Amino acid sequence: MLPFIRSDLAQFTAYKPHPSSNTAEPVTTQFDRLDTNESPDDLPPELKEKLAWTYQQVIETNRYPDGGHESLKDAIAEYVNESANLVSSPLTRANISVGNGSDELIRSLLIATCLGGEGSILVANPTFSMYGILAQTLGIKVVSVGRDETNFEIDLKAAQTAIIQTQNPPIRVVFVVHPNSPTANPLTAAELAWLKSLPEEILVVIDEAYFEFSQNTLVGELTQRPNWIILRTFSKAFRLAALRVGYCIAHPEAIAILEKVRLPYNLPSFSLAAALVALQNRQLLLSSVTQTLNERDKLTAILAQHPNLQVSDSAANFLYVRLKPNDSTTKNLTLQNLHQQLSNSGTLVRLLSEGLRITIGTPAENSRTWERLQAAIVNCNAGASN
Repeated sequence: MLPFIRSDLAQFTAYKPHPSSNTAEPVTTQFDRLDTNESPDDLPPELKEKLAWTYQQVIETNRYPDGGHESLKDAIAEYVNESANLVSSPLTRANISVGNGSDELIRSLLIATCLGGEGSILVANPTFSMYGILAQTLGIKVVSVGRDETNFEIDLKAAQTAIIQTQNPPIRVVFVVHPNSPTANPLTAAELAWLKSLPEEILVVIDEAYFEFSQNTLVGELTQRPNWIILRTFSKAFRLAALRVGYCIAHPEAIAILEKVRLPYNLPSFSLAAALVALQNRQLLLSSVTQTLNERDKLTAILAQHPNLQVSDSAANFLYVRLKPNDSTTKNLTLQNLHQQLSNSGTLVRLLSEGLRITIGTPAENSRTWERLQAAIVNCNAGASN
């Protein structure tokens, strides 16, 4: 370690983009990239042409981008109100903050709440890894609890005990995903009741990255809960993963704090323009969600029939697939072999400690995934019997 670097970073592992790839190079197009929960569909050509015209005729690259994001915030507020059926007490731009992906917003929330030894965070694993990773980069303590092995509900008893017992610093932020990644389950009634019971000095961050697939939102709760913040993204159903636009919805006072700590000019002009175009054409872009959900249900039904596989119901655009219970050492080795064989045959999926997370792709990609997974299981079984 260089002598001027924080000592705790020596134990830290950086996030690896495209974690299923065996190379530091960009993943090539011959792979079915089903490891990062992106949309399988690019923007339609007519929208790309519109954005190309905007880049050529409107955007001045020698000028800084719009640092206030007011037009985009207005459009986001309109979409959020519409998608949550909010007639009374509609949200406005004062309820919206925009970030360079949700990651920037998570980091800003951590800076605003826990930095300087003022707080710890609570997560329920398995879940989105960036909450813990970003907290660690800031020297913030991460408290982890488990989940039920059957329905993936948070161990609420352990979570409540952690909140009571964790001091110096106390838990200041609880992160949940609705539906969770990688397990794809929405929050249960018991989990919601527990989140509502938390005191106002604890910030509850509800990540709705997959809202467009679940159609299940807690935006309507925000007017009564100033300690709740909802995260959303344009990287999934809106097909803008390359442009890194995320947003959060919260009480105006919380938004004002986030605006204080975010970096100036944090979104490029082209990303701002693309997010606006996406919202203006949301019916066109979100029309692909139906096919994704149909493909998800078809793949779920097929995988569930396999005697070696255990697939959970999904409220998102991905599946969480585990092996049927057996010797844990053999299971872990088999998962690694399946993951490697899928990669070798051209399908990238996310390898986790207990299972595989498979993004729903195009019909052709999903068909190839099933064929390759079947072949990989046969090969693993043959290897195990030798």
